[in-house]
Amino acid sequence: MAKGIEFRDAHFPGRVPIDAYGNGGFRFADMSHRGSILCLPSGIYGWEPVTPPVPGLGDIGKIMEEADQIEILLVGTGTDLRRLPEDLRAVLREHRISADPMSTGAAVRTYNVLLAEDRAVAAALIAVD
Repeated sequence: MAKGIEFRDAHFPGRVPIDAYGNGGFRFADMSHRGSILCLPSGIYGWEPVTPPVPGLGDIGKIMEEADQIEILLVGTGTDLRRLPEDLRAVLREHRISADPMSTGAAVRTYNVLLAEDRAVAAALIAVD
């Protein structure tokens, strides 16, 4: 019996630097993605947080799946620095993850530096125009 089209969550399977951001998306590995992204040890994933530009507990499931491989989580909160909710910070602390919110531009630059240093870094990046 023939199978129909199978839809899967697309992701880039690897850790690569972010080459550019803006215009509502990101460029990496000679590709572009429109919308927000998660940069995790297993790769880069499209991400649609429920309450942008500040993620909540419901937005970090994929991050928690890889928590044992993450020491630093950079959270790009758009054009402005915004404080993360205390319940989110508490859950990340329980998993020994240091969460650092900053503008998306600063988060991209910091992610690239820490990635080049082969640190256990991840990033949750809200797209900016």
